[in-house]
Amino acid sequence: MKKVFSVVASALMLVASAQAADVKSGLQVGDSPAPFNVLDVTGPQAGEKLCYRCKYGSRPVVSIFTRKMDDKVAKLVKEIDGVVGKNEENKMAAFVVLLTDTPEGAEAGLKKTAESNKITHTPLTVFENSVGPADYKIDKNAEITVMMWVDSNVKVNKVLTEKELSEDAIKKVAAETKAILE
Repeated sequence: MKKVFSVVASALMLVASAQAADVKSGLQVGDSPAPFNVLDVTGPQAGEKLCYRCKYGSRPVVSIFTRKMDDKVAKLVKEIDGVVGKNEENKMAAFVVLLTDTPEGAEAGLKKTAESNKITHTPLTVFENSVGPADYKIDKNAEITVMMWVDSNVKVNKVLTEKELSEDAIKKVAAETKAILE
């Protein structure tokens, strides 16, 4: 009986893993990002609601939508922040959107994350629901959705689970920024 349970459990884990990889979330390559407002928590307009999509215009942009800010996501953001810092001459920009139904409880954690990880080029923001902006079609099963665009044209879309967010995966996502810098 234990053997049967073990086989069934293994099969269910494989199906769940395959489903996570098949999640389609966010704007797809070729789509145009629409405006939406966020509460800026750590950026230059901290405490204000604004549209970073509008602010950054046609610049090369990395947007990271996440449902939680943990150490792994912070490492991804720090890596992207470093790429943005190295590409100031290209006017590259990035921002993070925390999707939450309790935005007031998230601000202190985002500020702490930015300070402890020395994230200086990438504003951490809050969107006031866990669904995200309707036009962006963030899948409810997507833990992390990364979109990169330039000239209002999405060039990269990556959906990651927490388990997939390894050091190698983070480096690969950072390397994909070349698609919006060329």
